[in-house]
Amino acid sequence: MNAPTHLPSVDKLLQHPRTAALLDSYGKAQCTQAIRAALGEARSRWLAQAGSSADGADALLDAAEQKLQQLFAPRLKAVYNLTGTVLHTNLGRALLPQEAIDAVVQALATPSNLEYDLADGGRGDRDDLVEDLVCRLTGAEAATIVNNNAAAVLLVLSTLARDKEVVVSRGELVEIGGAFRIPDVMTRAGARLVEVGTTNRTHEKDYEAALGEHSAALMKVHCSNYAISGFTKSVAEADVARIAHARQLPLIVDLGSGTLIDMRDWGLPYEVTVRETIEAGADIVTFSGDKLLGGPQAGIIVGSKALIAQIKKNPLKRALRVGKLTLAALEPTLRLYLHPEKLAERLTTLRLFTRPAAAMQQQAIALQAPLQSLLGPDYRVEHAAMTSQIGSGALPVESLPSHGLVVRPQERKRAGRLLQQLEAALRQLPRPVIGRLRDDALWLDLRCLEAADQAAFAANLQQLALDTSATDGQP
Repeated sequence: MNAPTHLPSVDKLLQHPRTAALLDSYGKAQCTQAIRAALGEARSRWLAQAGSSADGADALLDAAEQKLQQLFAPRLKAVYNLTGTVLHTNLGRALLPQEAIDAVVQALATPSNLEYDLADGGRGDRDDLVEDLVCRLTGAEAATIVNNNAAAVLLVLSTLARDKEVVVSRGELVEIGGAFRIPDVMTRAGARLVEVGTTNRTHEKDYEAALGEHSAALMKVHCSNYAISGFTKSVAEADVARIAHARQLPLIVDLGSGTLIDMRDWGLPYEVTVRETIEAGADIVTFSGDKLLGGPQAGIIVGSKALIAQIKKNPLKRALRVGKLTLAALEPTLRLYLHPEKLAERLTTLRLFTRPAAAMQQQAIALQAPLQSLLGPDYRVEHAAMTSQIGSGALPVESLPSHGLVVRPQERKRAGRLLQQLEAALRQLPRPVIGRLRDDALWLDLRCLEAADQAAFAANLQQLALDTSATDGQP
C-alpha cells in the first residue's frame, strides 16, 4: 500500500502560521527534525490501519511541538525531598546556603580572580581562595581542594604511597555508594594494602607488627556509613599516630563526611571533627564538602604543609582540581562557620537537621485534609510521627524525630497497585515529590519542606493527576 499522498509536506508545515512560534523558540533545524518525525509516525499509523484518514496539519504540529518540548525540557529538575534523608546522595546531598548561591551566580556572570594574584598582578593558586579559611577552621597547616572525597583519597595515596604499603585495619575497609571501595582505590593509586586485625577487633600490636621497610603510611578510615557493635576493639587516631610517627611515617585519616563543628552543641549525634582529628596527630585528613559540612561537592585535604606541598605537585592534582563554581560556593559556606551563633539559621543543612518536630507536625496537620481531598476515597491520609535520617552515607544509622504524612490504600487487595500509581503520579508533578514506600504505605517526611516552601508545595499538589480505575487483577 502506498503512503498517504494527502499528508502535508515538511515545507508546508514549516510555513504554517502556527510554526512561527515554534521556530522562534526552538530554531529551524530542530523544528524540521520534529516535523519529519511526526510525519514519519503518521505514515506508519496510516499503513498499520490499512489506509484510514491521515493526520491533519494541526495534529502533526501538536505532535512536533510535544517532541520539541520533551527535547528542550531540563533533565536536572528541582524536586521535593520528602524521603526523610536530609543528605540524600541521589537527590543532590547538601542544599547550599543563600550566601553560596549568590556567590555562584556572580561567578557565572563575571570574570573572577580564580588564578590571578590581585596583590602582585601575577598568576595565583586557586587553593589560596579558601586555604586560610580551611586552616583556621580545622587547625591544619595547609589545605588543597579536589572534586570529591574519593578523589582526595586517590590523590593522597598516589602521592605518598605509590609502589609502597599502607596499613589499614580490616574493619575499616569500607565500601560506600557507587561501589567505591578503599582497597580498589588503593590499587588505582598504586599503593599496596596491608590489612591488620580482624573485622571486629584491631589492636596496637597489629599495626606495629605490620610495619616494615616498604611501609609508606598508616591509614584510618572513619566508618561513617556503617557500625560494628558487640565484641569490638579499635585503636584511636592518637595511638595510631604515635605508632606511625615512631617510624617517621605519616598517619592518613579519611573522615568521609567530615564536620567542622561539635554537632552535640545543636542536640545532634556526636561525630568526630576535623580539628579533633588533626589534634590527635593525623598528618593528612580528607573529607567531603557536600555532606556534614553543608557546602558544594568537593574533596578537602588538610594536613602538614610539607605533605600538602607534595600532594599539590602530583600531576593528578590538575585532573582532579575544582572549578570556579565550586570555590565560589565553598568560600562563603566556610565563612558561615566563623559565626557559630547564627550557623543553624544560615547553613541550610544544619537548619534542616535542627528543625523541631512540632513545626513539621503543624505542617502535616495543615496538609492532611487537602491531600486527602485530592486522593479521594481510595486512600487514607494520616499525619504521624516518624524518624528522619541525617544521610545515606553520612551518619546513616542516626535518626532525628520528625513528622509527616502517611498514605495507605483503603483496599488491601489493590494496595500494591495503588501505591505504585500514587508514587508515580507524584514523580510526574511539575516539581516531582519524592517520598518512600514502606510497610504498605507511602511516607512523606516533611523535615526538608521548610515553611517558606509550603504554599508552593500545596499548589504543586493541586496538579496531581491520579488514575485509580485500574486494578491489579484482583477481583
